[in-house]
Amino acid sequence: MRGPAVVRRRGFVGGPAGDGSGRDAAAGSPGPAAAEGAPAPPSAEEARALLSEIPVAPPGGMAGYSREEFPHWASDGTQFGWSEPAGSCDVRDDALIRDGEGVRVDDDCSVTGRWLDPYTGATLTDSADVDVDHVVPLANAWRSGASGWGAAEREAYANDPAVLLSADAGANRQKGDKGPEAWRPPDASYHCEYARRWVWIKSGWGMTVNAAEEHALEGMLATCGAP
Repeated sequence: MRGPAVVRRRGFVGGPAGDGSGRDAAAGSPGPAAAEGAPAPPSAEEARALLSEIPVAPPGGMAGYSREEFPHWASDGTQFGWSEPAGSCDVRDDALIRDGEGVRVDDDCSVTGRWLDPYTGATLTDSADVDVDHVVPLANAWRSGASGWGAAEREAYANDPAVLLSADAGANRQKGDKGPEAWRPPDASYHCEYARRWVWIKSGWGMTVNAAEEHALEGMLATCGAP
């Protein structure tokens, strides 16, 4: 069974994998303390075990794909597991509020605050410079099995708190729909957590990985160090 409940539940097998700060105390490479409220990914050891179970297959085609196949920025995030802070207008706002510091929301749903971008390590002070990234991009998910999902499942994926992370808009647009075999966060200290999140999402949502992607993830998980 695929779905957000599976993804979130796996993140807390045996307790949260990290310390709640965006750092993995057992990883050896702490990385940026970004998105403190985001669901913690599994440990490196757990991620390696999950990766070994993910089917390896060539990427599927893009026939029929559009972003509209994944309705996102739902106006009611609670149905997908988000809290709805006062002033929040949609799931994008929910993510900005969750991932930011000193966040304020006005009556027009304008969000202000500070965001530490996990991909570059930069601190962003304008929400217009922040993209709410699908860690496994929608097009990548499509090629990895989501083309066969129903509409409700794709909407659940597109709004899942465990799939979304606030990040620098420029870095996110360089990433596009690439997997880790073609794009990695510029801040190498985040490679460990990025790989753990990627594996966690693909495993929990029943996706596939391609051979080059699997090799890249294994290399990134190797940067996590000994538990």
